[in-house]
Amino acid sequence: MKPSNRREFLQTSAILAASALAPSSLKWDTAKPLLSFSTLGCPDWTFKEIVEFASQHNYDAIELRGIQKQLDLLQCSEFNSPQNIADTIKIMQDHHLRFSDLGSSATLHFADPAERKKNLDEGRRFIDLAVKIKCPFVRVFPNNFPKDQDKNETIDLIVKGLLELGEHAKGSRVAVLVESHGDLVHSNDLEKVMKDAKHPHVGMIWDVANMWTITKEPPADVYAKLHKYILHTHIKDAKLDDGKINYVFLGKGDVPIFDAIDLLANGDYKGYYSFEWEKLWHPEIAAPEQALAYYVDAMKKHFKF
Repeated sequence: MKPSNRREFLQTSAILAASALAPSSLKWDTAKPLLSFSTLGCPDWTFKEIVEFASQHNYDAIELRGIQKQLDLLQCSEFNSPQNIADTIKIMQDHHLRFSDLGSSATLHFADPAERKKNLDEGRRFIDLAVKIKCPFVRVFPNNFPKDQDKNETIDLIVKGLLELGEHAKGSRVAVLVESHGDLVHSNDLEKVMKDAKHPHVGMIWDVANMWTITKEPPADVYAKLHKYILHTHIKDAKLDDGKINYVFLGKGDVPIFDAIDLLANGDYKGYYSFEWEKLWHPEIAAPEQALAYYVDAMKKHFKF
């Protein structure tokens, strides 16, 4: 096989493999988007309360980012033994729900060997849990880039971490997704990371607000560069008051969030629109029962379903 043909074959294979990891086995109706919410928005709720709320409000899935402020999911009673995992899966099935994503705290920009190993080990543990509960994605991220570390070196560390975790997920139906988060929010940087971390088990989460509130890049420009890597989304809105970010109900802020949603819906995106109400980090914002219910209503109104 010629080198150019081989490159094309590998690229096509990678795209097809990554697409298979998306929740495409679900019936997809373009008038009815797949909705999930992150448990970051309801940090005091029990798992039972989370599941019942999701079911009652017609969510399709739950994105787990901790339960009752315990962010290490493997320490939660729902996942700390094979029997408890089986019981948890049954509860989800009984309520016709899926897990859309596991939000790990694995941070990939550290150079210190001990810190790096700790974070990569967490990523591996979350991948193993995702396999057991048939969850397609595990979220990882960088935060603020170290000021005493060259930016290219930091990006290289992120890329190597993604490739290492992607290899750990090899042979499963789980992909590791880097979130547009912290200092990794400029589309050019994200595009470089995704190109260099090309792997059938690696993709990205498009957090529109994380990007736009810092870069002000139009969603159409971001989507054009990154759409083929986007396997999951974080949807939220915010108002900018003198440079301060204040989270508000969907459609009430300054983020062109529905522009991004429409680009996804009219394009080739088949994943979840996952509402990330950051109640754990911002206790002053509205209560979860208000915000999570409003999100469904706002999406119903927009998609007319």
